[in-house]
Amino acid sequence: MKKIIIALLLLVGVAGHTQELNLPVWTQYLADNPFVISPTYAGIGDNFRIRLNGLTQWVGIKDAPNNQSVYADFRIADQSGVGISMYNDKNGNTRQTGAKASFAHHIILDYYSNQYLSFGLSFNINNFKIDINDLSPTNPDPSINNNRFTSNNNFDVSLLYRLNKFYLSFNASNILPKDLDKFIALEPDLLRNYQVYSGYVFSDGGYNRAEIEPSMYFQYFESDRRSSTDVNIKYRKYNNYDDYYWVGASYRFLNDQIGKPLNVGPMVGFKKSGFYFGYAYQITMNELAAYNSGTHMLTLGFDFFQGLSNCPCTQNPVHE
Repeated sequence: MKKIIIALLLLVGVAGHTQELNLPVWTQYLADNPFVISPTYAGIGDNFRIRLNGLTQWVGIKDAPNNQSVYADFRIADQSGVGISMYNDKNGNTRQTGAKASFAHHIILDYYSNQYLSFGLSFNINNFKIDINDLSPTNPDPSINNNRFTSNNNFDVSLLYRLNKFYLSFNASNILPKDLDKFIALEPDLLRNYQVYSGYVFSDGGYNRAEIEPSMYFQYFESDRRSSTDVNIKYRKYNNYDDYYWVGASYRFLNDQIGKPLNVGPMVGFKKSGFYFGYAYQITMNELAAYNSGTHMLTLGFDFFQGLSNCPCTQNPVHE
């Protein structure tokens, strides 16, 4: 019983931190879609890209979070791109829906060394609802007597630096204070958080090339100063038609508990003739592990209208 209570408290605590005008980031960005975490990636690549994500968290726990999202980005000029993302998130008796509209501009710092700098901006809108229809009628909280709804909007700003196969991005999310909900007595209005994403693509060249991409993703939340880091590794193998398959792994930990992972798990995927597939499995490494079979994420993608830009600043170090 004690372990069950601890697990439920952890579940409530983690769920409370996810209502922050953004979906919680798991490994969606590792499905060759860094646009998930930074608007500066909009328009980098030679096609119109769509990625559909479905995530089921902590399978085996009743009312555990699950969400669905779609991401699309494309280039609108030689050096600019736009993107949009939409999501639906269910967490117990709370619901979130939202969307982001993003713009990015890419410039050349040095043509000969393949050195580029990108700027990104996103406008976000989030709808949050408490649905009381499924609440237990026994001993209800008198302050929750009807369905509650609120809407907020905010902005993200970001920078991306690239030098040949190296990349480093910085993103600041929810830069404005949140409008406090009318139906929650105590909640933070400071939802600003920061992300740093960096990695390098090692390639042996050629049509049948192989690539190894180590990367790191850091998140910091200003309101309570909590932070976490992902350490990732991916391997891709191409054929003569530029199709590829990949395998990888991710390790996430709190930055004050490096030796105690929050989640760890493998990933696999492939891309063939404009169709993309990815699957990731994450094992929860805390008290919840005894009560769930892990987190599952599925990604489907489609690439359209391939066409090279005249500017190398929109070329992706990952050749899609």
